[in-house]
Amino acid sequence: MFSYIVRDDKSSVYHALVETISRRSHWTQKTGDTVKANLIIGERNTVKFPFGRLGHDGILQLVNCYRGSGKLSRKTALVTALSSWQESTGEDISLWLPETYIIRPQQRDEESLRKKPFQVPKPDQREELKRSHASKQASGSGDIWIAKSTAGLKGEGILISSNSDELLSFVDSHPHAHVVQKYIENPLLLPGSRKFDIRCWVLLDHQYNIYLMKEGVLRTCAEPYEPEDISNLVSHLTNHCIQEAHSKDFGKFEEGNEMFFDAFDRILQEHWNVSLEEKILPQIRHIVRTCCLSVKEELSTAGLSYHSFQLYGFDFMLDTDLRVWLLEINSAPACAQRLLPELVAGIIASAIDPLFPPQHVETEIQGASSRVFEKL
Repeated sequence: MFSYIVRDDKSSVYHALVETISRRSHWTQKTGDTVKANLIIGERNTVKFPFGRLGHDGILQLVNCYRGSGKLSRKTALVTALSSWQESTGEDISLWLPETYIIRPQQRDEESLRKKPFQVPKPDQREELKRSHASKQASGSGDIWIAKSTAGLKGEGILISSNSDELLSFVDSHPHAHVVQKYIENPLLLPGSRKFDIRCWVLLDHQYNIYLMKEGVLRTCAEPYEPEDISNLVSHLTNHCIQEAHSKDFGKFEEGNEMFFDAFDRILQEHWNVSLEEKILPQIRHIVRTCCLSVKEELSTAGLSYHSFQLYGFDFMLDTDLRVWLLEINSAPACAQRLLPELVAGIIASAIDPLFPPQHVETEIQGASSRVFEKL
């Protein structure tokens, strides 16, 4: 008999997972502020999760988050990790990560140093940003940038601008650090001149095996791309919350502004004479694997007295050369409703059942690991 506890019930993915687990006769649910259970569905904000209380009760424990998972999902931390990876391996990450600078709000940093005068200042790259921006303006090579908050959710804390002073003032007006990235000014567009990004789901199991979900989704803009009007966010940002709240055409072209891989593959073959598997997915696989390996030493639970697994959402954009660019990584991704049952089946088959063998495997979960995911 195994036990589970749900400490955070706000995730639609893990809510569906728990529904399946709860129907199994060899699982029982615990309640209260405890981590004394075999399977723990922990807080999405892992800073609040009591990792120090795990592994002391003599039971096999699995938690659905890695300690330090923000090394992947926090924008500034990811840039730092990938920069270190580049230094140690020689890989040129600029081939798939837009030029990026970490900018910290000036006033907050000054206050922090006054309170802790011997604290080593965190890096701030505003001078490097200014130099790069001036160089691009002088050469006419494209001078639009996008500032994104490390704490931003649902399209919040974002500014698109070609003015470096405006970008820096924007960051300084917020309490959190931002990354300022070179804006992809030549995005690949769907028929109708609409922007999109690609969401892929990635699972890290308790042995830090990397699984990429075979199906993915394009999140589309409902209105045509307007490169000359960077203030029109509904033509530039694919975020669902922005599209649904501000576009009168939300859902007009695709239900929920979501297009799935099979439809996108047909468009690629019709308009660009390439396939998703031939041109796009090899790039995605490489980026996913590199990102996960760049933080493995800091995340892996190998040798610890408990185990972790975690689902991530990787967001990508394509340019007109069909090059894949990494935009960001989400540590608590939602899932398109159409894909949710298969995603949950894949997680259970790949991450939970190997540690806690079921008495009976449901039909929908049989073979789900290899059906839903490919192991990288």
